[in-house]
Amino acid sequence: MKLKNLLTLLPFVMACANVAQADSLDTIKERGTLVCGTLGTSEPFSFQDPKTRQVVGYEVDLCKEIAESIGVKLEVKMISVAARIPELAAGRVDVVAANLGWSADRAKQIDYSYADYVSPQKILIRQADADKLKKNADLAGKRVSAVSGSSSEAGAKRLIPDVTTVTFKDPPTAFVALQQRKVDGFVGSELMLLKFEQGAQKTPVRLSMIEDPLFTEPWGLGVKKGETALLGKINETMAGLEQSGKAQQIFDRWFGPQTEFHTKRIFKMEEIKG
Repeated sequence: MKLKNLLTLLPFVMACANVAQADSLDTIKERGTLVCGTLGTSEPFSFQDPKTRQVVGYEVDLCKEIAESIGVKLEVKMISVAARIPELAAGRVDVVAANLGWSADRAKQIDYSYADYVSPQKILIRQADADKLKKNADLAGKRVSAVSGSSSEAGAKRLIPDVTTVTFKDPPTAFVALQQRKVDGFVGSELMLLKFEQGAQKTPVRLSMIEDPLFTEPWGLGVKKGETALLGKINETMAGLEQSGKAQQIFDRWFGPQTEFHTKRIFKMEEIKG
């Protein structure tokens, strides 16, 4: 094709590209619902309220704010850790709010929103082993459990020499493996491990965390690659929450002094710098 013809077609091609980028947000508006994929097994981020059986939590609240900003209802869909990116790629969810740690590899597959959390990743061990497992490097050559497909699994492989990762579909089964002595440690986010540590105080197998984080990672909401209109709306909403102070209010609802987690907010909802 001649250069003149290509130049003639260029505005049309660019217009089509812009329409394609806006399709997802337009579809959400036409449908009247935002489908948010979340774990439902990770308190206080997303979990089933024992009284109502509804999925609630910090990440669910963020999805509610985004749905309200778009002007649609929220539909929460429970997904597994391993299914987060496949569900997004297949279009079965519009956004993933599921403990989604940023990594260079994932950023090639999906687009990330502004940071919604920053998570220290730590290792939970049995108290009986605390004298010989004082630091992360002490687990070199040993077995640790992790959720399949998680950044915790990848981080353990990357940072602990000769470690063997034993993976499970969800945190509770990875935790049971530690209690049953099938592994020497359980790698995960600090808040998640804290919940298991507290619960184990009433059992014969007491647990504790290694103090130093294995690594620290920012988390964000995930959208399909190239959905600039939807991503822009999500980031606009998160920036508004930050500016108004509502981001802190939502955080305090799930992590504040009145909760069992009582965590200080050390991040802002802004672009993740990988």
